[in-house]
Amino acid sequence: MFHATTIIAIRKNNNVVLAGDGQVSMNNTIVKSKANKLRTLANGNILAGFAGSTADAFKLFDMFEKKIKIFSDQLTKAAVELAKEWRSDKMLQKLEALLLIASKDKILLISGSGDVLEPDTNVYAIGSGGPFALAAARALYDNTNLSAKEIAKKSMIIACDICIFTNKNISFKEL
Repeated sequence: MFHATTIIAIRKNNNVVLAGDGQVSMNNTIVKSKANKLRTLANGNILAGFAGSTADAFKLFDMFEKKIKIFSDQLTKAAVELAKEWRSDKMLQKLEALLLIASKDKILLISGSGDVLEPDTNVYAIGSGGPFALAAARALYDNTNLSAKEIAKKSMIIACDICIFTNKNISFKEL
């Protein structure tokens, strides 16, 4: 599990939102409180967030964006090809990050273990506060009429009230 962050993706009513907190921690110290862990990729058609090492995540964002261009914006194909390269290359195997990718059509989790997972629901979260945000988001998604952004915001606030590696400096990206 990666510490020092919470990233959540919500797809609802043709809207997609990624939210991430701003806290960067090293061991038990908060180093930065307003980091941006979210990116818009593929000419604004894909959102991405990361948990883990910042430099590793930036490398993976760059690699993923190249795969998206090669595979003509085919999200799943680009994700699988990234995971295959990440898993098989000796240098890349050392990268410590998870990517949460979302488009209007799907949410994908990409890991260095070779995983490309599409969750069963329109909600997913990663990072140390991910399980808390995910539980809150599922409950809100199923039992309220809140928008995707409202669900993301409330879920992140719940996660930061529980997870010491997550703060209330929340940033959003939307499609």
